Amino acid sequence: MTTTEATTQEIDIDFAAVEEFAGKLVATMSGALTTCLIDIGRRTNLFELATQGPATSQELADRGGLQERYVREWLAAMATAGIFEYDAQTGRFWLPIEHAALLTGDTYDNLTALAYLIQTCTKQGEAVARCFTEGGGVPWSAFGPEMLDVMDVLWQPMVRDLAVQHYLPLAPGLVAALEQGIRVADVACGTGNLSSMLARRFPRSTFVGFDQDEGGIAVATDRNAEVPNLTYSVADAAALTTAEPFDAVIIFNAVHDQARPGDVLKAAHDVLRPGGWFLMNEPRISSVLADNLDTPETSIIYGISLLHCMTVSLAEGGAGLGTGWGEQVAVQLLGDAGFGPVEVHDAEGDPTNAIFVTHRLDVTQRPD
Repeated sequence: MTTTEATTQEIDIDFAAVEEFAGKLVATMSGALTTCLIDIGRRTNLFELATQGPATSQELADRGGLQERYVREWLAAMATAGIFEYDAQTGRFWLPIEHAALLTGDTYDNLTALAYLIQTCTKQGEAVARCFTEGGGVPWSAFGPEMLDVMDVLWQPMVRDLAVQHYLPLAPGLVAALEQGIRVADVACGTGNLSSMLARRFPRSTFVGFDQDEGGIAVATDRNAEVPNLTYSVADAAALTTAEPFDAVIIFNAVHDQARPGDVLKAAHDVLRPGGWFLMNEPRISSVLADNLDTPETSIIYGISLLHCMTVSLAEGGAGLGTGWGEQVAVQLLGDAGFGPVEVHDAEGDPTNAIFVTHRLDVTQRPD
């Protein structure tokens, strides 16, 4: 008897478990297709059109000037996925109000933006697969201008509805200082959504946005040409310097992408005045994998990391920190950069993220 035969005979296969996993696997693959169709619904405005009331495929197509045959197939997929309801007698489909709350509207609750992000990342699946054997990574440029648009769709509602109202107050005294007038750096600013909103909200303060992506800085500069207290500059966040210290530095959803995250945090520390505020928005996840096994949504974080955040860092020969770097590693790197004690807060309205708040220690606060 061969070793293989003996091993096979010794294995007691639980066929019920096989069937259970088969169902889970099919549901996962079905969900992947549904994600693609949700993004199509976002692009074609079908979810918004559906809020006007129950409709046949022809009626819904007519509302948006769309092709009925495509709308019909899309609705069939939406109905079988449990997203739309369907009345076989009337042939009409409708979007329940509870579902519409997460699929429509210009708010951070609209999860179609996440489908857009997933679709954009998966387009580089073949290139990422090659990295498994060849090494390296897929550069940011490979994701093209579409990724800039994804960031706009994702973060514009967040900075508009959550940043000032919920996130900035987590740093005691910061909002009052912004009202009076301080210097603020928005590091890895992308197309400038956060700094643009803050500059308009706090006209007595001065804001500078930094990013190494020239395309993003060009968009940010063009959008905000008329805002007098806001400027943008192309700069490597890991080598950031300033002639005049900043009173606050903010980095939202960007440290985990960086080639040299430790250097980015050290640079952010060094351009702050002693006692200055530092705020960072990063995924709410443990650095210990075992802690995340019972939290299904973390699989999205690891997936986005593999398909985008980790690989763009590795493409620059970087650390490949990834989206799942976690709270413990984040706090450690902040301490290594020289920051003081770190407070980690839930991000209101965004259960997958956390707000990290700390300061550059004053000379009198530094340990011996």
